[in-house]
Amino acid sequence: MTLPILWFVFFLTLAQAAPFLQGNNGSWVIGNDFWNITIGQTYGTKLYYKGHDLVGNAVGHYVSYNGAASNLNWTNAEIVSQASNYIDVSFTANEGEMHWVIFDDLAGSYQYFVNRALPVLGEFRTLFRLDNTTFTHGRTNIKDDELPPFDLYFPPSVKVQDETWQLPNGTYITKYDFSDFIKTIDYFGVYGESFGSWYIHPPTKDYINGDQLKQELMVHRESSTGDVVQLNMIHGTHFQASSSDAFPNGKIWGPWLWYLNDGSKDDAAARTESESSSWPYAWFNETGYQSRGSVTGQLTLSDGRSAAGAAVFLGDNNPNKTALDMGSYNYYIGYADETGAFAFDNVLTSTYGLQAWANGGDIADVSSSFLQNDVTVSNGATIDLGGLTWSVSSATQIFRIGDFDRTAKGFQYGGAPYQHALVENCPANTKFTVGTSTDEDWCFGQSALGTWNVVFNVDTLPTGNQSATLTVSLAGYSSGVTSTINVNGVQVGNLSGIASDPCLYRSATAAGEWHLLKFEFAGTSVLKQGTNTLGFVVDRTTQWRGFMWDAIKLAWS
Repeated sequence: MTLPILWFVFFLTLAQAAPFLQGNNGSWVIGNDFWNITIGQTYGTKLYYKGHDLVGNAVGHYVSYNGAASNLNWTNAEIVSQASNYIDVSFTANEGEMHWVIFDDLAGSYQYFVNRALPVLGEFRTLFRLDNTTFTHGRTNIKDDELPPFDLYFPPSVKVQDETWQLPNGTYITKYDFSDFIKTIDYFGVYGESFGSWYIHPPTKDYINGDQLKQELMVHRESSTGDVVQLNMIHGTHFQASSSDAFPNGKIWGPWLWYLNDGSKDDAAARTESESSSWPYAWFNETGYQSRGSVTGQLTLSDGRSAAGAAVFLGDNNPNKTALDMGSYNYYIGYADETGAFAFDNVLTSTYGLQAWANGGDIADVSSSFLQNDVTVSNGATIDLGGLTWSVSSATQIFRIGDFDRTAKGFQYGGAPYQHALVENCPANTKFTVGTSTDEDWCFGQSALGTWNVVFNVDTLPTGNQSATLTVSLAGYSSGVTSTINVNGVQVGNLSGIASDPCLYRSATAAGEWHLLKFEFAGTSVLKQGTNTLGFVVDRTTQWRGFMWDAIKLAWS
């Protein structure tokens, strides 16, 4: 007599008091006394926890790159290391090895991936697609809510773009509303009345590409099947112009913790704090992981001010990509204190480039960035860079709108929770009067045909022929919209030909791909003493596309 699979797995769970690996010939069962999962050539299904199958009829666990185009296929599974209280099970594919580190007292597993032959790529992810009756809600730092009911993805709702539907009442549902800033998120996942499934990454998340403003999709409902999707985008491009990276053999993503509980967010938060305090993990002995040092220094602006609150970033040495787009190696984020001092701890030994940029506050007027290459970190040592001078402009400012921080925060709707089509709330025409209007009067994005005018006063013109420079800092740009820039009716530039990212049409309200543009013109010829007008004239538009603002500054050159 053949027992049903459910009873086989149930009895197997009872029989195993310690972590285990069972099976061969393309099907394996791993787990411990709390949970187990059956992993086939591609998918992990029959995920049992407290006697309940958390996958059910959904797809289950898998690993893929470049979207769903390339799922990894497992050819072997084996225990590659173990101690008295855990085993490390490695699943091998042509591209690399997916590891499950299973402790005997843990509901869940640590996971990590070791690259062997991944191609140059933009997206690389692990994920669970789970039962939609067990898991009904999603949680990020920004959004904690019920996932849209599956029946809303069918008529009379209308699909208007990638994974986005307009409901009969005119509102929208889209998977991108459950996005977040991945470098600073604490924990994320899905939960219901009795079960929760969470991803908890270590505090640095150094193996994930990008800088402080790296955003990713976290959870959503699969629109074609209703599966609840718990994404783990360990290399992604959802809000970037591009991110295509080659990876060295042996690059490690992780370890992170996949954690199961009864759905309690308080428990998941407590577990996150516990993981942070025990990181870097003493039990993890992959090559180079324990070889770490620290970096300290203090940034001072060339005008004598401290670089208070500046964003600091350890990234590629001699970079040829923006901080957001870097992704081949490991990356560290931080912020300077009020004196400009900064510190990075537990940095993997390597050679880095140190970058810094304004994050609003006392240096909100600074549009330039800082870079120092050849920062070499040695094991067990602290490299003190000492005092560093950041060159900034001494030009006389005429006016500024917004803070230079590479985000739209401070403007109307800037930094609001993710919401599709929010840019439609911004006006086609507006008038901003310097000295009277405030940053909150300037909308976070410009998309509609029309003109946004800035009225400002020039008290006195310089003598002789002196140029002026208009600095336009964009927090993001979604292509299909172009703008002409006029000062007192004279064209001084245009906003076109900019690398596009999906920020505005994928619900972002704070950032996408940052761009800094400068337009120099004959200041004393174009400007006049008294009242002047700067105009941004949108002459071509596409729905939900356009410019996401960071800051605008006009200064004498």
